[in-house]
Amino acid sequence: MIRLGKNYNSVRKTAFVLGEGVLIFLAVALASVFLMSEPVEPAQVLKDVWLKTLLIVVVTQLCLYFNDLYEKYLSNSFVDLVTGIVQSVGIASVVLALIYFFWPSTIIGRWIFLGSTGFLFAFIMSWRFFYALVVQRRYFTERAMIIGDGELARDIIREIGKSRESGCDIGLIVCQENGNKRSALFDDTPVKHGFEKLYDLAKDEEISRIIVALDQRRGIMPYKELLKCKVNGIGIIDGESFYESATGKILVERINPSWLIFSDGFAKSPAARFVKRLVGLTLSVLMTIFLSPLMVLIAAAIKVDSPGRAIFSQERIGENSEIFTLYKFRSMRADAEKNCGPVWASEEDPRITKVGKIIRKLRLDELPQLWNVIKGDMSFVGPRPERAYFVERLNKIVPYYNERFAVKPGITGWAQIKYPYGASDEDALGKLKYDLYYIKNMSLIMDLVVILHTVKVVLLGRGAR
Repeated sequence: MIRLGKNYNSVRKTAFVLGEGVLIFLAVALASVFLMSEPVEPAQVLKDVWLKTLLIVVVTQLCLYFNDLYEKYLSNSFVDLVTGIVQSVGIASVVLALIYFFWPSTIIGRWIFLGSTGFLFAFIMSWRFFYALVVQRRYFTERAMIIGDGELARDIIREIGKSRESGCDIGLIVCQENGNKRSALFDDTPVKHGFEKLYDLAKDEEISRIIVALDQRRGIMPYKELLKCKVNGIGIIDGESFYESATGKILVERINPSWLIFSDGFAKSPAARFVKRLVGLTLSVLMTIFLSPLMVLIAAAIKVDSPGRAIFSQERIGENSEIFTLYKFRSMRADAEKNCGPVWASEEDPRITKVGKIIRKLRLDELPQLWNVIKGDMSFVGPRPERAYFVERLNKIVPYYNERFAVKPGITGWAQIKYPYGASDEDALGKLKYDLYYIKNMSLIMDLVVILHTVKVVLLGRGAR
């Protein structure tokens, strides 16, 4: 894993995205060299068009991203892959054509633009087939060994098994000599018992990293053997930290307070706070100005659809557990909680109005919260604010739940883009894993990633219930 800002990223995935960007740049550069009306030195061509080519790279990769081709790196269907790439290149061409219409100085040349699409398609397809081969053959994969065979070890193996692109291959599991002999629980991964000669075992298996995932470490931690591995160049990482870096969430059920206290993260410098506030305030003001006609239309549609106020207000818990008033477009009946009291919204909730279904799906019901950001009650990105009724209950049953109030709540957040809509105590635990990860590793880069993904969710209509 490498860190971009404060966030963990797979080396292989990062190389994939950057490599595809380079190939797109080369595709346009080659088209520029071959389709020039007069012979020109390649170096001179690149000097003249590199900035315009970079524009094509950015637009094309954004279109690939919005078409989910950076979430589904690999496709089980050749037709789906070809269709996705054709759609992305086609949309990129339309977007670039609009840019060229309004800013003619950015155009790279009609024939070069058309010719580069052929190179683009060929290069992107080739790169993705090459990447599929890399994953299938497990090239550039870190070979790791897990120490322990308990719940933490199983959690790690389960998460790694969910993604073929994790970049990590668990080659061996080592547990106590007098362990529970639970080899069958780890499928095809070899299991050995006993911590003696751990370094020799790691060397024989070509292990580059050891993941210490012992549920109980007192009296059984093989310090001497692990130290020998460490000084001989084998990486050592505790299971909780590996889980965090591999999944983008924190395993709150397994960690203890000392892990949170002594781990990196949770830094909140005045400069970082100022930049976060400035970015959120600027975005909120601009969006309020440009989206005000849309908000007027939404308010009118709500009034026509059902009786009651268009704007719904409710007390929520914010930073440092302070109470503030949150604003939303009303998406439920005005008397939604008259008979049932405070409850989470469920799938196909009968209390949701016709207009409410639409604005919730597009997340347009959140737009009035721009005023909360302007006032300073909320940030643009952060954990979602919760009601006091639920907070009181969740504090008793969800470990570390109160720590999510160390930062301002947000209109969107890491948990919102990573976890499906939650409507239970179990979902609250699942979302907290992501919220705590965000609070621990939050940065401007992470906020931009969340905002970009939220834009995609809105455009593709993948909102909440």
